[in-house]
This record gives sequence, C-alpha cells and structure tokens, in this order.
Amino acid sequence: MTFEEFVEARLQALLRYAVMLTGDPHTAQDLVQETMIRAQVKWRRIAAASVPEHYVKRMLTNAYIDLHRGSWLRRVVLRAELTDPIGQPPVADHAEASADRDQMWLWLARLPRRQRAALVLRYYESLSDVEIAEVLDCAIGTVRSLISRALATLRTEVVPDLIGGDVR
Repeated sequence: MTFEEFVEARLQALLRYAVMLTGDPHTAQDLVQETMIRAQVKWRRIAAASVPEHYVKRMLTNAYIDLHRGSWLRRVVLRAELTDPIGQPPVADHAEASADRDQMWLWLARLPRRQRAALVLRYYESLSDVEIAEVLDCAIGTVRSLISRALATLRTEVVPDLIGGDVR
C-alpha cells in the first residue's frame, strides 16, 4: 500500500479519532496534518508494520499527549464553538443531545491525556486491550489501569454532577 492509498482510505477515520482526543476540530486537523507529514517521511517503516494504521494512530496519540509540552507558542489555544465530531453542520433543534455531548467533552477534558486516549481508543475506536497497548506503547496491564482509573475518576465526578451535589 502506498502512502497516498493509505491517506485516501484512512484520513477521515484518523481525523475523527483526533477530534475525539482533542475535543476541537481545528486542533485535530493540525494534529493529523503534522502526524501525516511525519508518517510520509517514515512511510517505508510504517508500511512494513503488520498494521500500518496502528502505527500511525500511535504517532497521532503521542503527538496529542505531547501537544502542550512544546514551546509557549503551542500553548495558546483558541477555541471555536464545539461542532459535531465529524464536522457536520447542526441539524434542527437538538439542544438536549448537544448539551449532553458538551458535558461529556467537559468530563473527558478533566482526565489526564493518556487516560483520555485510552478511553477514546476503547469506547470510540472499539480497540482491544492489546491494540490499545500497541497504540499507546505500553503494557496491557497499563491499559487496563488507565481505563480503570479514568472510569473511577468519571464516576466520582459525573455522579455528583448528575445529582447536583457531592456523594462522598
């Protein structure tokens, strides 16, 4: 498979994944663009991998995790209003679904980056523990720990938000 064929086949899926990680379509586009430039340079090595998409997802995930480790210029975040993760224009009045989605973004944004990435890979990308470990470049036990901690954090933060107070 050539790089061009890979991009044609998987670019939209990688962009949706990046939107789920970042919560912002514009940041996701930048992240995917940067990752695809790096992937093109390393394409021979990537194409030789058993599943090239996992290799590129690992690159994308690492770029997301490292997003704020760069210079101060990269730390300036301009936020546009949240849109649908796949960039679709809004349809008729669906305020409740929109509010639920926005609330989920807020809850996910509270998580550390690796935990958030693990949840997105599990529940949005439907990857197995082994595949997530490959993307995050960690042990399977670490994947399970990341997901467990993320869900525990969400339980302690989401339940009080839903019932309007602290349950501890």
